[in-house]
Amino acid sequence: MAKRDFYEVLGVAKNASDEDIKKSYRKLAMKFHPDRNQGDAAKEAEAKFKEVKEAYEMLSDPQKRAAYDQHGHAGVDPNMRGGAEGFGGGFGDAFGDIFGDIFGGQGRRGGGRQVFRGADLSYAMEITLEEAANGKDSQLRIPGWDECDTCHGSGAKPGTSAKTCSTCHGQGQVQMRQGFFSVQQTCPHCRGTGKIIPDPCTSCQGQGKIKKQKTLEVKIPAGIDDGMRIRSAGNGEPGTNGGPPGDLFIEIRIKKHSIFERDGDDLHCAVPISFSKAALGGEIEVPTLGGKAAIDIPEGTQTGKQFRIRGKGIKGVRGSYPGDLYCHITVETPVKLTEHQKKLLKEFEDSIQKGGGKHQPSGESWTDKLKGFFGG
Repeated sequence: MAKRDFYEVLGVAKNASDEDIKKSYRKLAMKFHPDRNQGDAAKEAEAKFKEVKEAYEMLSDPQKRAAYDQHGHAGVDPNMRGGAEGFGGGFGDAFGDIFGDIFGGQGRRGGGRQVFRGADLSYAMEITLEEAANGKDSQLRIPGWDECDTCHGSGAKPGTSAKTCSTCHGQGQVQMRQGFFSVQQTCPHCRGTGKIIPDPCTSCQGQGKIKKQKTLEVKIPAGIDDGMRIRSAGNGEPGTNGGPPGDLFIEIRIKKHSIFERDGDDLHCAVPISFSKAALGGEIEVPTLGGKAAIDIPEGTQTGKQFRIRGKGIKGVRGSYPGDLYCHITVETPVKLTEHQKKLLKEFEDSIQKGGGKHQPSGESWTDKLKGFFGG
């Protein structure tokens, strides 16, 4: 299949300026980059990406562009001499910018030096269930960075100054060539700064900054749940060579509550009641996060019975209405009985037995199951 005209591929005129060619390439490369196209469209996007890349490689190099304008594709055939020479020229510059746009500015160059975004930081904060439900304003002390007072950020000892790196000549990058390929990487000598500090500042060891504790005001939103994160923009590690700082992510950990267990926006609690209350029924008070509530216990309530109180749960961060409170009944067996109490219970038990299965529906069912199991 014949190759398309390189100018047509980039969508520019034949008299387009170098800047117009670069702008068009960046736009198309971002559009067809494999990382931005998945599924069925990935194969077609990859082919277009390679086509755009090849067109830019040729038209961004003045010599190749002149050869292409004069002889067409034959003038820049990679099988002919010079076809692949200078691969890392203008293409490397723009391609580095493309990856900077796609991946958040990592490695983008500014003023000839590599500029790196600072790393993100993570901090775990413990709060109570009540604080999670109602929200709170909190203060957080974290390590931060300030400009060194001794060298005023230069990194050099007072009275001295940094020198231009002789390896990369202040660019912060070096170019490695292997065959037809050319790859740019961070200068190993100056680590991308473009400068060397012969006599580092003793206060900051040449970093130009010192670590200090700083206090942040953190607003915990009402309804936040365990494991959720709060982003504090710009409070991560500082960037390199003037790059933007990273972010601080505060991960919420909710302490175990003595009464309630949270399930999304709902709350659950175990409510113990006496044997007589379960048998006779009556009203009891149960706790909620906002105070007390009352529920009616019907006669003959068994362990495991669940009562639902609407709207007494938690209104989540993204919820429109609060959840519910579920009270799980546990019938308590009396302990440490006196002889008189034991006698009364024995008399009570005898009267229950005389009444037959009507007083113990579960017990009668259980007896029938045992008879069937043992073949009785």
